[in-house]
Amino acid sequence: MSLINPNPFTTRPEIVGTFGVVASTHWIATAVGMGILERGGNAFDAAVATAFTLQVVEPHLCGPGGDAPLILHDTRRGKTEVICGQGPMPAGATIAHYRGLGLDLIPGTGLLPACIPGTFDAYMLVLRDYGTMRLRDVISPAIGYLQTGFPLVERASATIATVAQQFRTHWPTSAAVFMPGNAVPKPGVLFRNPTFGDTYARILAEAEAGGGDREAEIERARKTWSQGFVAAAIDQFCRTQEVMDVSGKRNRGVLNGDDMARWQATVEAPLAYDYGRYTVCKAHTWTQGPVVLQQLALLKGYDLDGMDPTSADFIHLQAECLKLAYADREAFYGDPAHVDVPMKTLLSDAYNADRRKLVDPRQASLEQRPGKVEGYGGVVKLRRADAARLGVAASGAGEPTVGRVGQTSGDTVHFDIVDRDGNMISATPSGGWLQSSPVIPELGFPLGTRGQMFWLEEGLPGSLAPGKRPRSTLTPTLAHRDGEPYMVWGSPGGDQQDQWVTQMFLRHVHCGMNLQEAIDAPAWHSEHFPSSFWPRTARPGVLVLEGRVPAETVAELRKRGHEVEVGDAWSEGRLTAASREDPWRKAAANPRGMQGYAAGR
Repeated sequence: MSLINPNPFTTRPEIVGTFGVVASTHWIATAVGMGILERGGNAFDAAVATAFTLQVVEPHLCGPGGDAPLILHDTRRGKTEVICGQGPMPAGATIAHYRGLGLDLIPGTGLLPACIPGTFDAYMLVLRDYGTMRLRDVISPAIGYLQTGFPLVERASATIATVAQQFRTHWPTSAAVFMPGNAVPKPGVLFRNPTFGDTYARILAEAEAGGGDREAEIERARKTWSQGFVAAAIDQFCRTQEVMDVSGKRNRGVLNGDDMARWQATVEAPLAYDYGRYTVCKAHTWTQGPVVLQQLALLKGYDLDGMDPTSADFIHLQAECLKLAYADREAFYGDPAHVDVPMKTLLSDAYNADRRKLVDPRQASLEQRPGKVEGYGGVVKLRRADAARLGVAASGAGEPTVGRVGQTSGDTVHFDIVDRDGNMISATPSGGWLQSSPVIPELGFPLGTRGQMFWLEEGLPGSLAPGKRPRSTLTPTLAHRDGEPYMVWGSPGGDQQDQWVTQMFLRHVHCGMNLQEAIDAPAWHSEHFPSSFWPRTARPGVLVLEGRVPAETVAELRKRGHEVEVGDAWSEGRLTAASREDPWRKAAANPRGMQGYAAGR
């Protein structure tokens, strides 16, 4: 079997081995995860160590104050499961409270959009129930990098530069951590965050102080996080600090210690959809994940085998189908613990046969067209961009992506791991970005802002309610092939994640590309639908293409009515992937941004 493929889209070989593979959005995190496998850990041990390390080396993309959905297959249990590390909104987060502050949208920065931080408890659940190692084994690499330093990537430095004045003027606790000497750190500098390192070191010390087995240590760590000094510091900061946010006003948070103490991560069954030989699994509608399944349900009606993935026909069909799927996302998706979502209908053959009739192969739609399901809503809220509303405080609002022309560099993180036993896990941690909220000085990290995805209007699937999970854009993916667990993959990128996830899958399945080729091929995204992030605007008909898409394809897409924008040659997505095809373990990582790497042997 050749490890080198002459496909012109390939930048690197697909990693192939029999021992195990790790792919992540940062080379250090990949190395840490691979090191855990080499020391005898399984995929789930490696996942926790990788996740903690990503919080350190990509602080502009994720942090402990954020959130993390994970999807995994455990060969011992023979089950595919979803771990919900998405904390809900606090008990005090009511529509009346936010309206009483004169708001019509939840701000994209500051303390008001903070959900209960979900990452730490989710990682502890994975380590306890699926892993084999102790807490010290998986958290020590992160502590070491926080205390002794790591090379700051260019995009982290650039992100700090965009919010430097905001830090100096309004968020001095963030300036103290991320602008040592009151200066933006240069790319490549040895960067430290010892306060954050001390937080994790203290959690570890308190976990180990009581003795006992590894499960006892993990439970003490969970309690220290949710009921100990971490929760106390978060409670005090939210109660006492008035923080400038994108509303142009100073606001206190509503998150408190009781909220922290009452929540734990949960294990859920995935949603799944059969597509030829494949069964694709996603988290439920507390994420946008099912839009992948809806896209596949629509695309199943077309013969895509052998099509050129850079052709106008291939891109047009996908774009028009995703518009329909994303319209349903807006109209129907919400936390299934609070909202009855008609997923059985949305994935049914009859529903999608009817929806498929709306796809014109020669003309792009400029409308928002959610489906009609008896007994359910079907409203898509639209907001147009208004530069006057954004103001100077808008820096850092929302979840930045790499897919917009001229937009500030930034994103989320992702990793995929398969071990020698065939265990596999995929995760897309995010939130708690350095630019999202001020650093809590006692802890060394900020809170997240996922709550900005809620609407401050009653009666919508995405309406704000206490204890409700926001409809997160975070969306790892797992697929079975011929009934066996086969592949995990995903990408950072906000609303674009499940566009790039679907594109890669189709290129792999229909175009004969291996994992690396499918990642490297020219990509694109639509901005047709309402954004999940403040200020929640839509750009109907807009299709953003990488500069490597052939000129004849660009011209034809414009002819069909797409509002085409052409970006840089390597500007769309940060996909990683890993697969199991016994005896092989395979992996690949995105070359865009020059951070992601895959490793294995």
